[in-house]
Amino acid sequence: MVTLKNEKGENGMQVKDENKEPVKKRLPGRPKKGIKRSEILMIRLTPTERLLIEDKSKRAGVKPSEWFRRAAKSAGIVPRFSTEESGWYRLLAGLANNLNQLTHLAHVEGLLSLSAKCRTMLTQVEEVMLKITKYDR
Repeated sequence: MVTLKNEKGENGMQVKDENKEPVKKRLPGRPKKGIKRSEILMIRLTPTERLLIEDKSKRAGVKPSEWFRRAAKSAGIVPRFSTEESGWYRLLAGLANNLNQLTHLAHVEGLLSLSAKCRTMLTQVEEVMLKITKYDR
């Protein structure tokens, strides 16, 4: 076992007797954190949501704020519609508008005069609906 003497080295630090290696003193107080969290995010929750989050964080053994941080890092949010799907829904809405106009015209002029236009419109609607139902996220 190495014993320390009350000797001081060149720079005023205590040194070991045998190897003359300096002994570092520890700084007083708590060590500095590597990551400083300086940003604040305020959210509104219903009482039910708050209880759910508090329960999940308690079961995980962490504070709710830490639970939120971990959940945000691992969460995978799927957008409501992709760009392609949004285009299909816009097309479908336009086709529905055209179909309404054709229906109105059929009441005014008679159904037989517009049957060909209605058939093409219905096939277009069916094609778009098939694309939407076959599209897999």
